[in-house]
Amino acid sequence: MTSMRWQKRSVAMFLGLALSSVALMSHAADDQQMRQTVERVSRLFSSKSSIATVKMQITNEDGQRDISMKIWSLGEKILVRITSPQDEAGTAILKEGSDIWYYLPKSNRTVKIPPSMAMNSWMGSDFTIDDLVKETFLTRDYSISTFFEGKRGGVAVDEYTLTPKPDAAVVWGKIILQIRKADAVPTWQGFYDEDGQLVRELTFSEYKAMGGRLIPTRLVMRPADKAGAQTTIEYEDVAFDVPISEGTFSLPDLK
Repeated sequence: MTSMRWQKRSVAMFLGLALSSVALMSHAADDQQMRQTVERVSRLFSSKSSIATVKMQITNEDGQRDISMKIWSLGEKILVRITSPQDEAGTAILKEGSDIWYYLPKSNRTVKIPPSMAMNSWMGSDFTIDDLVKETFLTRDYSISTFFEGKRGGVAVDEYTLTPKPDAAVVWGKIILQIRKADAVPTWQGFYDEDGQLVRELTFSEYKAMGGRLIPTRLVMRPADKAGAQTTIEYEDVAFDVPISEGTFSLPDLK
């Protein structure tokens, strides 16, 4: 009788361990899937290389103004250069490795930007320098968990909560990323402070096939504390995996 009880306990323990292993494997697979999805979204507008032409429209209490830019990327190297209006043309940001440089054509000066300034506004817009050169890496700097699965506005979406890792040098208390289930493209992104208050929100729309992939061509950033203020970025053209010379990202050629 004792032997039978021991056998039953052994079987129960084995089944418990087996089920725990399956649960751990399933959880690990879910984590990997979330990381892959977020990584794909964070690199949606870049690839091994890319060239994009974009228009930025800034709306605030001072009125409205338009800026046209060209953006080159090659791996982790990124160059953003203003092409119009004329009085701002030539202004550029260059990111190479962990270094970010800002070129000001009016004074013919090139300034190295410290990491603390990467969160500063770009040209008075609601986008930061960090947003443009992608200095922050979502899957490197944040832990990812599922926040919501269901429908928003009649559209099936997944929402992920991104919380900073302990050693991450980031300013956001959390980020919520909403992704459309049907084609895994982003629809909304919320940026929150350490108290959980929404600071700004980014809305994606006007999905088009460009450069062989489906992307949202209209991005609107709205600050939570400035009623009526917003900055819109519209992708007019983008090409992926195109030949780009390393010299494009040369510091001497930034001028």
